[in-house]
Amino acid sequence: MKGKVMKNNQYTAQHNKKQHGSQRDSLLEKVILVTIKRLGINGEGIGYYKRKIIFIPGALPHEDVLARITLEKKKYLEGELVRVKKKSKDRVKPIDHYNVGGIELEHLAYPAQLKFKRDVIKQALKKYRPADFANYQIKAAIGMEEPYHYRNKLQFQVRAGEHGKIKAGLYRPDSHELVDLPTFSTQTDLSLKTVRLICKLLAKWKIQPYHERQDAGIVKTVVVRESFANHQLQVVLVSRTKKIPQINNLITDLVKQEPAVVSVMQNINPQKTSLVWGAKTVHLYGQDQLVERIGNVEYRLSARAFFQLNTLQTEKLYAKVKEALDLEAGELLVDAYCGVGTIGIFLAQEARGVYGMDVTPEAIVDARQNAQLAGLTNAHYEVGTAQDWFAKWTSQGIIPDALVVDPPRTGLDDKLIATILKYRPAKFVYVSCNPSTLAADLVLLTKAYTVEYIQPLDMFPQTARSEAVVKLKLKK
Repeated sequence: MKGKVMKNNQYTAQHNKKQHGSQRDSLLEKVILVTIKRLGINGEGIGYYKRKIIFIPGALPHEDVLARITLEKKKYLEGELVRVKKKSKDRVKPIDHYNVGGIELEHLAYPAQLKFKRDVIKQALKKYRPADFANYQIKAAIGMEEPYHYRNKLQFQVRAGEHGKIKAGLYRPDSHELVDLPTFSTQTDLSLKTVRLICKLLAKWKIQPYHERQDAGIVKTVVVRESFANHQLQVVLVSRTKKIPQINNLITDLVKQEPAVVSVMQNINPQKTSLVWGAKTVHLYGQDQLVERIGNVEYRLSARAFFQLNTLQTEKLYAKVKEALDLEAGELLVDAYCGVGTIGIFLAQEARGVYGMDVTPEAIVDARQNAQLAGLTNAHYEVGTAQDWFAKWTSQGIIPDALVVDPPRTGLDDKLIATILKYRPAKFVYVSCNPSTLAADLVLLTKAYTVEYIQPLDMFPQTARSEAVVKLKLKK
């Protein structure tokens, strides 16, 4: 009996030793010293600890930092910046001090941000390895003189705060904790002032903000779009319910206190979802569209229509697209993912005809109206996917001489790539907002095209996002 007890005690001791040993071996919560080698595609510092890669947001290349390990995986670690022991010469004091997305590079000097945005394209090409990628000409990134207050649209979630106050802002990374944002350096003063006013008016008229856990309340999101051409605003209230009580009183107060508001819309999204927009949009007050201008072309924008978020850089972007395409009068252009027709209309005077498509019906209504307002009779716009309409037009004998694609972050659809490779337009420009999907698409596109050059252009200062204009040349 005594022997059995000893054996059991011996087993227990060994078991406890194993458990304690495994806990000691775990790296979670351990604070380590790391030398940062480079920035990753999301703007996080990358270093190595015991030959394992570690990602540390807020750390910069050539820095020695103390970081607390927050995630341990077989192939990588994630860390939280504790302290910078040796600072980079490119580290600057950020204006904002919020833990939210959209300002992940604000601690990096702007010239270094531009170098990073060129480098992140090189990183993506090296990963996916499209044909002859090592010889691509990647030009210096085109930046802004003043890389703040550039966003023409604000989209803040709305929730209840303390003592009846309503807060509006963005979520902390990887959470559903809303951070109230009374200031935010990439937004304009006018849009920020307006969203704070709306929060006060929601409280005044006892219009309940959305409660996520209970799936209750009324107003989920406030969207404020600003025309840089005339500094007018369109406000969209995204609601869980069809009816917003006291909405007329709110609108009366809003337009009286902020005369720049010329349009108020309601978007109804009853679903419990991370998607902001619902299917139905209702006109509540004033104009149902906002007018913006790029160069000498005016565009009318519906509430849900896509439009580049940086108006000032958009004119530079489209000028680079125009330069790369080098259209001649007799040529047909297909403008895939056309939105409200911005690129195609900007280029239409150079071409025999422009054919564009988009999946958002409101955007196509706007595109047709924008073409009409510009006095164009050679621009044609249809609702649907790029791959379906490209195939349909080519089957009707409408074979483009030139093609411009401006896809979402997911890149080109495989069917569209197949159609491009089948008909091979002589002139081809790819406008990319995601270096990774660009590089992946080039693997297939370079079967028929060579990359003449890539022109990075910074549409989103203080973020890790990188935009680029790619000129492709048909192989002989």
